[in-house]
Amino acid sequence: MATATTARLEARISVDLHAALKRAAELEGRTMTDFVVSAVQEAAQRAIEQAEIIRLSLADQECFAQALLCPPEPAPALQRAFERRRKLLGAQ
Repeated sequence: MATATTARLEARISVDLHAALKRAAELEGRTMTDFVVSAVQEAAQRAIEQAEIIRLSLADQECFAQALLCPPEPAPALQRAFERRRKLLGAQ
């Protein structure tokens, strides 16, 4: 039987925040630990997702779209790489 690995998190919070967390957990019928862990997990996921979003200026968006619609000719090195690939894999 595998055992779950856990880590401990401790934080000092104000009495008012503690009371608010306790009340919110009670309203949802959950333990305070479950409520806090769930809230922290959601906040962490949102922060990670926001950090991974690529944001482009309007000029960058237009440049990207133009490159997709009218791609430049491949450089000689890229053409050679494709030719080597074609030879290695056999004419497909």
